[in-house]
Amino acid sequence: MKTKILLLAGMCLGLAACESMDLVPRSQGNTESWYTTETELRLASNDFYILGYWQEPLSSSEQWSDNTTYRQTNRNPGSGGTILDGTMNGQQYEVYALWQQSFKLIARANTMLENIHKAQGSVSQEVYDRYAGEAYFCRACKYAELIFFYGDVPYQEETITISEALQRGRRPKAEVIPLVYADFDKAIAGLPKSYGQGENIHATKGAALAMKARFALYMGDYEIAAQAAKDCMDLKLYSLEPDYAKLFKQSTKLNDEKVFVIPRSIENSVILDSWIVKNALPRNAGGYGSYNPSWDLFASYLCTDGLPIDESQLFDPRNPFKNRDPRCTMTLVEFNTEHCGFEYDPSPAAKTVMNYTTGKAQSNQDTRIVNQYSSYTGLLWKKGIDASWTVDQKVEQDYIIMRYADVLLIYAEAMIELNRIDDSVLKAINMVRARAYGVNVTSTDSYPAVTTTDQTELRRALRIERRMEFAMENQRLQDLMRWKLAGKALNGYNYIMLINPTDLLNNVVNKNLWFWGMTPQIDEDGLADFSALFNAGYCSQGAKRIFPEREYLWPLPTHDVELCPNLLPNNPGY
Repeated sequence: MKTKILLLAGMCLGLAACESMDLVPRSQGNTESWYTTETELRLASNDFYILGYWQEPLSSSEQWSDNTTYRQTNRNPGSGGTILDGTMNGQQYEVYALWQQSFKLIARANTMLENIHKAQGSVSQEVYDRYAGEAYFCRACKYAELIFFYGDVPYQEETITISEALQRGRRPKAEVIPLVYADFDKAIAGLPKSYGQGENIHATKGAALAMKARFALYMGDYEIAAQAAKDCMDLKLYSLEPDYAKLFKQSTKLNDEKVFVIPRSIENSVILDSWIVKNALPRNAGGYGSYNPSWDLFASYLCTDGLPIDESQLFDPRNPFKNRDPRCTMTLVEFNTEHCGFEYDPSPAAKTVMNYTTGKAQSNQDTRIVNQYSSYTGLLWKKGIDASWTVDQKVEQDYIIMRYADVLLIYAEAMIELNRIDDSVLKAINMVRARAYGVNVTSTDSYPAVTTTDQTELRRALRIERRMEFAMENQRLQDLMRWKLAGKALNGYNYIMLINPTDLLNNVVNKNLWFWGMTPQIDEDGLADFSALFNAGYCSQGAKRIFPEREYLWPLPTHDVELCPNLLPNNPGY
């Protein structure tokens, strides 16, 4: 994806305002001479999909949840872990990056909408509506994120100067939400259902419906969420990829489950961040193996009878991957299986493992008794990761923003919250679950179908389903925040294997207690409790997660607050 980066003037709100268009070389397009033909509209709209606008910084949000650990710490790139240690502030990267990137894209969208009238008469109404629809879509998506994380936000529908922006301040969230819905509706009306080959990056009618549904769900507007999700489903354009594991591989490009994605391309030097690649790959395969799934996540996968691990007779803490929902072993690397060309075995008893490329045993860099920096949880990510990641460690995996499984579960959740539970709700959940088992939704003897119609029980089932389905897809933090469970799930310790690998060998492995000395308990919210294992000496505590109540809203960037303290009061507690 080759795009030009438009340098926007600096400003108090991260909003864009060009004081002088003379800064643009006259040989290049600018707002005085641009936006007059279909080619110019297409080139301008291509810049809406610069990867940074969509992935920064939320592509790291999985690391700010209870689904991951980083060695003994809460480290995440850029901030040193302040999102999970209770010291979040307006100076950290995540805070200003989300603010800045969102307003940059909003400025691009506004520029398009202010100038697209110049193309009237030279393009068809269909083309005009399409590009206006893309601009409305992008503006709506970015304001949706800003509202969720910051609450009241500055709102602009046109390109304005810095001095004008300073006079606006924050607009109440309750006033902005209807404006976001209106933008989504304009996008839905103007966008096509699909494009020709090669234009899959651009937003479609289905993408606008799906993103509207997500925003409405986040805002608790369940009627709107349910209807938008159903309208997306009724387009009959999307379906679940039969092979869950295949969906996330970098070799899987165009796919009927992908509703809205930003493609990466090695050819165009748009690749997955090297920090993620290096930390996700096992050490045996040349990575660090340090960005790890948490024990909390591992414990959340249901058994094949549909019960949590502390209720199922099928669960064996000595063989914890056995009899689990198939997404468990498609998301996490199962012990003693091949991964990226090597046998994976984090046990301190396994000082050597098989190198399947050479066909010979070699020193096992993925056990801490050999390499102290290998996985502290004993777990590695598998979802989307295969041997192709080791080729120059350049990865062009699509950045998936919305897929059809999410549309189905958004619809189901909204209907559950409305207490309108019918067969369509159960079918939506069961379609997602049945796909994981590789069977048809009607084959209820082949997977543990959800059958309850009790609102409380179904809400719990839906939330567990989301966690199993979307692990490593940067949705867990937002789910915990909107369910008001972040204060519970993110206040407590990460639990990890015994720090001293010799103690792990003597006190767990040699006593036939590997992997878990006993079964963790799961509470009513699907959250695991490892305190009994810790008290028995079977594991260690890593970093303590701290999520203060104030973090349900992020602080505003310090620089902007200092520039306009009267118009940009910070959120409470900062």
